[in-house]
Amino acid sequence: MLKAKGIKKSYGKLQILKGVDLEVIKGEIITIVGPSGAGKSTLLHIIGTLDKPGSGSVEINGIAVNSLSLQKLSAFRNKHIGFIFQFHHLLPEFSAIENICIPAFIAGTSKKEAGIKAAGLLELLGLTNRGNHKPNELSGGEQQRVAVARALINNPSVILADEPSGNLDSNNAESLHRLFVDLRDRLNQTLIIVTHNENLANMANRTVMMKDGLIID
Repeated sequence: MLKAKGIKKSYGKLQILKGVDLEVIKGEIITIVGPSGAGKSTLLHIIGTLDKPGSGSVEINGIAVNSLSLQKLSAFRNKHIGFIFQFHHLLPEFSAIENICIPAFIAGTSKKEAGIKAAGLLELLGLTNRGNHKPNELSGGEQQRVAVARALINNPSVILADEPSGNLDSNNAESLHRLFVDLRDRLNQTLIIVTHNENLANMANRTVMMKDGLIID
């Protein structure tokens, strides 16, 4: 469901990606590992259409995302791609359920329908009683679960996660990792995760090793 071919990216004279190929099947958890500076996050941003490659192509569900106009690309990203980052990036003035609903509102979903979807995700993620709490009233693990729910609200084709457990203690990190496996098994969700966490890498269907801007394994 995802194909990246010949992805190259440079910033000035610094070549970050040197011709990366990656294919992902629906319902897989793929972890991308490697040393800092290998190009992992840059590749994830290009796959997620947050950045453009210098050359190469990205297809998601058969759609060549590089060829979309900015407006169509924004709509495609909102509908088909969910993002989870190391820091949850929840808006502090809104409750958990309001934060979850934001991508649905952007997609044009009604307030009632978005609320029903968000409530279902809160139940799925074990946060039913935390929906009206603001981010500063939630634990670190709960904040990241709200961020996961926000990534899921539009039923995306793929979830991209960049060091999603990097800011969590070991217990919350393990809980988040189990949640990713559960999302794959229960929802057939596809996840591509950049991580330094060996335990998370070991739970994936496949682990891709990057070094010096290339996939080496």
